[in-house]
Amino acid sequence: MKNEITYTEHNGLYYPDLALPEQTNHIIGKYANLRLDFMKKHRRGTYTTLLTEGQLNEHLHNIDIQAHNLLDDIIPRLAHERGIGEVLKAHNPLQWAAEMNNIKASAEEIVLREVVYQ
Repeated sequence: MKNEITYTEHNGLYYPDLALPEQTNHIIGKYANLRLDFMKKHRRGTYTTLLTEGQLNEHLHNIDIQAHNLLDDIIPRLAHERGIGEVLKAHNPLQWAAEMNNIKASAEEIVLREVVYQ
């Protein structure tokens, strides 16, 4: 039978031989760690299910990929919409850097709302 539980004796007590299924071992980044913290605090059921089914690391890896892909789409679009380009970079690099930092912060807010904290 596939779901049969075996036991191991230690000092007269029997303990079930339980093991979590194999998981992927992707290195997770900023957005995956934020998602992990969010799930532990606010989505305990989802966290527990993904962990016990061996899919937590893969889920977090996918969150990281989605977040970075969305950032890669949003940042150039916002820069184009706001007219922040190479001309400004060449003539006023400090203003260009300030504008790009503002755009990155705006893009990160969108990523956090739409990918990480859903």
